[in-house]
Amino acid sequence: MKHSEKHFSATETIRDVVIGMSDGLTVPFALAAGLSGAVEGTKIIVTAGLAEVAAGAIAMGLGGYLAARTDAQHFYAERKREEIETEEIPEEEAEEVASVFRSYGLKDDIVYKVVDAIREDRTRWVDFMMKFELGLETPNPGRAVSSAITIAISYIVGGLIPLSPYFIFSVPHDAFLVSVVATLVALFAFGFIKGKFTVAKPLKSAWQTLIVGGIAATAAYTIARLVS
Repeated sequence: MKHSEKHFSATETIRDVVIGMSDGLTVPFALAAGLSGAVEGTKIIVTAGLAEVAAGAIAMGLGGYLAARTDAQHFYAERKREEIETEEIPEEEAEEVASVFRSYGLKDDIVYKVVDAIREDRTRWVDFMMKFELGLETPNPGRAVSSAITIAISYIVGGLIPLSPYFIFSVPHDAFLVSVVATLVALFAFGFIKGKFTVAKPLKSAWQTLIVGGIAATAAYTIARLVS
């Protein structure tokens, strides 16, 4: 039977979802909670919350876009530098390739045969240097846009969870209590799902996300209450 390995490879997407959801769950929650004791009805809270979710999604999405663009620019700048170095100082670059193989315990007679084979193709040579010397992978051309969209959508989804009780209840205090429960449940579920993709113990991930997110939400709530 042919062996088939399955590895999870969408770590960048998961990272974007984590960034968007984490902020989306805590910031709107803190805003709504802070206003709950300062206003009589929930209409103002809903309006302010939706405005924050919209602004936060745009800001977070833009941040993700710029971060991905910066990563891509850094990659291509480093690749250009490696191309120049393999042309101007090929022996030094070849020795760097050799040092990579020596680190795996290969003997010099084998190392130099492999180095000579790699040097025959300059593109392959530069690819090797980028991956094994610098640890950089070729960026996805659509990464910046997809990152921005993923973070923004995750922020919106996360932000609507703590705000949803304020759509249903007219008394801020009642909505706040339900919002607390909804936010904690969402943090736990989000941590569990994240753990299913990234670690072997999703339950541990769920509790960690709940605790860390709960602390962040509590801190944000306390600050919002003090300001209000």
